[in-house]
Amino acid sequence: MPMPLKYQIKQTVQFPELTTIPKEQSENALFDILAEDVNDNDSYCQTLIHKILKLPYAKLPDFFSHHCVFVADPIKWLNKFEKLISDNEEIFNSSANQGRMIKCYTIIESKRKEIELTGYKHTVANLPMQYVNAECEVRYFSFKETKNRVDELQDYTQKIMFLTKEKFDYEQASIDFINPKLPDYSLQCQKEIDQIQHLNRLTNEFSVEQMNKNKNGMPFNKLKINCNINQLVDIFYQLHRELFTDGKPIIDGNINDIVAVIVNSFTDKDGRESSPETVKTMLTPSKSDKRPKPHKRIDIDKML
Repeated sequence: MPMPLKYQIKQTVQFPELTTIPKEQSENALFDILAEDVNDNDSYCQTLIHKILKLPYAKLPDFFSHHCVFVADPIKWLNKFEKLISDNEEIFNSSANQGRMIKCYTIIESKRKEIELTGYKHTVANLPMQYVNAECEVRYFSFKETKNRVDELQDYTQKIMFLTKEKFDYEQASIDFINPKLPDYSLQCQKEIDQIQHLNRLTNEFSVEQMNKNKNGMPFNKLKINCNINQLVDIFYQLHRELFTDGKPIIDGNINDIVAVIVNSFTDKDGRESSPETVKTMLTPSKSDKRPKPHKRIDIDKML
């Protein structure tokens, strides 16, 4: 339930970004404005004014800093907040509230200068501050962006090389700003490297185990495919996830075994092997963007 608002504003200001947060993600009840309690820009303005009138004086600077984290352009947000206070100055008529209003103006001006001094390089990419781990003079570091880039890379070696370079770049940079709400960027990169390497080792172990089981079978060379690798993987996905016979998948088995079959049996048209991690990602139901677009999909159902 939204809190009862004692101070009713007369004027609102259109904020380009609302710094609201879903209740389940809220970690600071004193500062957070819950999305469930705010219906529109007007109620957002009302809640902001109520917050700065009710917060302890000592908490006001942290309140402004807290909300600047959630916006792509914190200076624009601060300017709008300043205008909101200015347009509703009659609410601050009492001597106590007048002092609070002056303090807010002072905090806003100080915060603007701080932002201009540090540069906030992430605004070039229009990236909300909540996703920026750190900044230095020449760039920003966002693990959210880095993870998206890693997911786009097809090759295991490329993933490891990219993450390692990001980790070293961060460790050697002269950092101007660190987001206290996010984990250390270098540590996140290292954990991602560890996870990729671990999955690769497991896949290779499963492959060796399977080969040992089948050592009495016929020897074979890997087959070259002349279509895109995601088209081939999607064929396995359809036979495992979408097409059934007598209520069972046409290809039935463990996902790691399917990955091993693909990796151990096929190369691309240039003779390059596929990354187990990449193949596993393509076989993940939620990663439909990694599989072919409908017009490029080899539809097995139509062939049966």
